[in-house]
Amino acid sequence: MLNQFSRTELIFGKPAMEKLASARVAVFGVGGVGGYTVEALARSGVGKLDLFDDDKICITNLNRQIIATHKNIGQYKVDVAKERVLDINPKAEVQTWRMFYSPETADQVDLSVYDYVVDAIDTVSGKIELVMRCKGAGVPIICAMGAGNKINAAGFEVTDISRTSICPLARVMRKELKKRGISHLKVVYSKEEPRTPVEDMSISCRSHCVCPPGTARKCTIRRQVPGSTSYVPAVVGLIIAGEVIKDLTGIQE
Repeated sequence: MLNQFSRTELIFGKPAMEKLASARVAVFGVGGVGGYTVEALARSGVGKLDLFDDDKICITNLNRQIIATHKNIGQYKVDVAKERVLDINPKAEVQTWRMFYSPETADQVDLSVYDYVVDAIDTVSGKIELVMRCKGAGVPIICAMGAGNKINAAGFEVTDISRTSICPLARVMRKELKKRGISHLKVVYSKEEPRTPVEDMSISCRSHCVCPPGTARKCTIRRQVPGSTSYVPAVVGLIIAGEVIKDLTGIQE
């Protein structure tokens, strides 16, 4: 019967679509990268999505985050993302978690219930904790490396963390995971050298903070506020979604 996923079924076939419909995927971070991952997973027919993020939509998110519009500034990202997913697929089951994933909050989440985990968060400690716990639970995970301060979307690739180079975040992750006995991890990364953001205080969050009231982790606490484009995070998010879909269905290129 013709339905919203019929065009996808023409590519993957019915058995694969059934696998996607029954799959439960967790996405940690629904910003520039994670938002596009959620979008593609929802449009691919993934039936159960758990969304993790404690942030609210800010005006500076509009340049790159698919869920960000002027009308939803100040709303929690996970709430906006859930509404969007259900508008795409009303049959989807969407759980939202207004939380910042870290070693201190990790015990709140039972990762063993997921078929796949997406790491699109931007703190090293949170990423390492998530990877370690997924490995312990035997749950597949894919991680986004640095997407900020980059402009070459064509430079991103899927590889193992052991084969990465140049990317500062990948270098730190590789070193820290090796200390913990993990040498293999699927990541999306680029060899492009990150650019140094222009120091212009007239457009800096440090001097003109516009974080919505109640924002727990404001940009002003960061060592550096990264620059971004509309297309690089989107490409990274879509690459990640593609890997999740292929791994869940067993269909490879």
